[in-house]
Amino acid sequence: MSMARVEWVAVDPASRHVLELAAKVADSASTILITGESGTGKDLLARHIHELGVRRDAPFMKIDCASLPPELVESELFGHERGAFTGAVERKLGRFELGRGGTIVLDEVAALATAVQAKLLRVLEEKTFERLGGTETLRIDGRLLALTNTDIEQAVAEGRFREDLYFRLNVVTLIVPPLRERRGDIPALSAHFLKRLSSVHGRPDAHLGASACSLLESYNWPGNVRELKNVIERALTFAKQDALGPEDLPDAVRAASGGTHRLGQRLRSLADLERETIAATLEATHCKIGRAAEILGISRKTLLEKRKKYGLM
Repeated sequence: MSMARVEWVAVDPASRHVLELAAKVADSASTILITGESGTGKDLLARHIHELGVRRDAPFMKIDCASLPPELVESELFGHERGAFTGAVERKLGRFELGRGGTIVLDEVAALATAVQAKLLRVLEEKTFERLGGTETLRIDGRLLALTNTDIEQAVAEGRFREDLYFRLNVVTLIVPPLRERRGDIPALSAHFLKRLSSVHGRPDAHLGASACSLLESYNWPGNVRELKNVIERALTFAKQDALGPEDLPDAVRAASGGTHRLGQRLRSLADLERETIAATLEATHCKIGRAAEILGISRKTLLEKRKKYGLM
């Protein structure tokens, strides 16, 4: 376990290896590229690195490159002067300026437009930038961490990401394994989430039964740690007893046992399992399409089509 304020649970050897690497580079000024599937905990690892290092008391600035409209990304990163564009009624400081002396995290860096990639490359090479509409050259004094769940080498090969920027970002790369490749973390993570969520849901005595824990370890977790957290929260919400059992878990998780814990103990088609997984994820996310799609690893459009196909409206 981490002793920093952010707790990055690491019991399995694969995740402990990541934690050891994070500790080695925490005090470095080098740029770090953190990759891994959606929901594996990349953003939490970034925060953990910040809190382990010498910049722990300086700002921690994060920008979600995928959620911001392209026309706003540059303003968020570099800031702007009054009158730089329509609606710029006053000067705004960007993350590179606000994060002076601290850590700047670019979440989903592969989503940046090509023009912004070129400007980011200059920042990394020269450690300088200008606010939009400004002429003053400012120096960057922050440590940059870039996160992505995209196969960035493939993005480079397809021309969607600049090769020179990739090489600049790829000074140190930390790969966060998917949960299915660090199953030793599942019991500890389950206990961690149960402890955090039980008081929130007014279930201080809730605990995982042995059968439920076994099922959680058998499931492949396509949504990774984020999905596990949602499943624990769902179980707490619907469980009738303090001991959470197989009946409190989604059908997709119960199916991981090969049917021994599923109601009716019958074989299911691939379509049935897909429907159950989507239904459970929608339920766990309270039908938040964007969040559910991210957990399932599919686009919003695909999720909406499948929801309609399976009558999950």
